[in-house]
Amino acid sequence: MTDTITVQVRFFASVRQAVGEGRVVRNLPDGATVADLLAALAVDYPRLPTASGTIYAALNKAYVREDAVLHDGDEVAFFPPVSGGQDRRLFEITVEPLSLDDVASRVASPGHGAITVFAGMVRGETDLDSPFAAAPPEVTPADGGTRLVTDFLEYEAYAEMAEPMLAALGDEIRARWPQISAVSILHRVGRIEVGEASVVIAVAAAHRKGTFDACSFAIERLKAVVPIWKKEVGSDGQWWVEGPREANDAAPVGDFFDPL
Repeated sequence: MTDTITVQVRFFASVRQAVGEGRVVRNLPDGATVADLLAALAVDYPRLPTASGTIYAALNKAYVREDAVLHDGDEVAFFPPVSGGQDRRLFEITVEPLSLDDVASRVASPGHGAITVFAGMVRGETDLDSPFAAAPPEVTPADGGTRLVTDFLEYEAYAEMAEPMLAALGDEIRARWPQISAVSILHRVGRIEVGEASVVIAVAAAHRKGTFDACSFAIERLKAVVPIWKKEVGSDGQWWVEGPREANDAAPVGDFFDPL
């Protein structure tokens, strides 16, 4: 047994921005944990603890707690809270523009009398009075009003982890609504302009009952746990949008909120 191990480390969204790079290699003592790795990184990257109120970790593309033991060759990813066999996959992270008709066609079949499609579109403004407003307190409208202007969004994803999680979400939907026989979820990354779709979800069944509820469940669950993040960019500033800690079942490995 060697005295040290080597792990690959990846950073995403605001954590990557704080570190200044997307991936590094670290040597650690044998038996080191995710917490040990995070502590070592915080020394090298002082801005890391301020990158997000909460930091999550994935070990070999699965959420883990801070006490998870690392082994030689592991891949560890740190990120903030979150956003096959066929020619066209049912679950995909893509840089290409999304088409509602395309996603609906992926679940279409002669036995499906109902296909319900949800599309998340980029809005041109954020109402600060809305419960969905996510701007940090230091970002305020330049005109002194209550709405922030959005020029475009930038989405980032840990695709190798996100796509299997989208597929698992599809399985969960079919388990909750047995009448639903097909699900497709596509999420776009990169720069997305106002009026364009960032995510499209399609569910199909013989009849419509349950399909609307399934779409609603899918988007809420996706936003809570799938490692996808968005940055708002506009004339009033730019910021990473991070969801509430309570929405994610996984335990964070770094929690830097002031308890007071």
